[in-house]
Amino acid sequence: MGAINIENLTKRFGETTAVDDLSLDIADSEFLVLVGPSGCGKSTTLRCLAGLETPTAGDIYIAGDHMNYRVPQNRDIAMVFQDYALYPHMTVRANMRFGLEEEEGYTKAEREARVEEIAETLGISELLDRKPDELSGGQQQRVALGRAIVRDPEVFLMDEPLSNLDAKLRAEMRTELQQLQHRFDVTTVYVTHNQTEAMTMSDRVAVMNDGRLQQVGPPLELYHAPENRFVAGFIGEPMMNFVEGRNEGDRFVGTYVEYPFDATIRDAVDGADDVVLGVRPEDVAVDTADGVDESDLGDYEFVMHVSVIEPHGDQNVVHLNHPGDTSESDLLHALTGGTDIFEQGSEVVVTIDPSHVHVFDGESGDALHNRRIGPEAEVTNV
Repeated sequence: MGAINIENLTKRFGETTAVDDLSLDIADSEFLVLVGPSGCGKSTTLRCLAGLETPTAGDIYIAGDHMNYRVPQNRDIAMVFQDYALYPHMTVRANMRFGLEEEEGYTKAEREARVEEIAETLGISELLDRKPDELSGGQQQRVALGRAIVRDPEVFLMDEPLSNLDAKLRAEMRTELQQLQHRFDVTTVYVTHNQTEAMTMSDRVAVMNDGRLQQVGPPLELYHAPENRFVAGFIGEPMMNFVEGRNEGDRFVGTYVEYPFDATIRDAVDGADDVVLGVRPEDVAVDTADGVDESDLGDYEFVMHVSVIEPHGDQNVVHLNHPGDTSESDLLHALTGGTDIFEQGSEVVVTIDPSHVHVFDGESGDALHNRRIGPEAEVTNV
């Protein structure tokens, strides 16, 4: 079966470490997405799995077999590239059949039947006699997928396969890829910098940065319980708000905000000096400040200034800063309903429920406290 085990994988190019001591177990039939910013090492990791790069150190196993010194064609994997990598002089039929040419146990008739079966599954039967330059981007992507699927491999490796498609087609192909992966029940490792793809397609997400694995888990676990500030900021759109300040024992003190800690947060941050508050934009409640006396505000309420409003149809992103802040940077972003009316330049009351707050160590970036995780829950870093 197609389980993958990566043990202490390191890959260096000269003095540059692209992948740094990465260990990861991927279950048979799992859809795992490797996500991170450009240059984080995710594509290099995939190329090591494919046999296109040789690890500097560490070991790779597929279905229990050691792969470090096996050539790509002997790894029983199929790879789908960002640029499709179709042979321009061949028809769609020949491109798809190419993956079967060196496979033993197929007669010519069986190869043709397999190609036609997969073409029908992908809805490209009518394209079999065309060449790649006669196809749209979406059609070329389906052909590239067909060439991978037709071999019935143990593992699919996909390197940013949707990045060249327009937004509408990307959304369609996300759904299609999920359906295909479930139908063929093949272990899939999918590389992307697009967090929407990571969050919507995967069984688990592995976040990388600077060659190192930051956190691995189901999408919602990464969203609600990030293990460090990098993961918290990378996962989620609009990104999490961060406010830097000090732990004064019973409260957070920042330049423009003081925020009382409840008992669970006090216990979690005990011993930390510099801390960072994190709150998702959808957890920042905004209301008009008409007739509000600041002396009547509760512990978790603040008067803030609306600097910019970004309409997004059924939602607005409201940019907020402190009335006394003369800098051009915003302190918070709030996600509000599309029918909520706030005027640019107006003052509003902002409420942040303590149960929605994350707290990170100001020095290490490690999570000290996460929303929806009680004080008894342990946060373990990779």
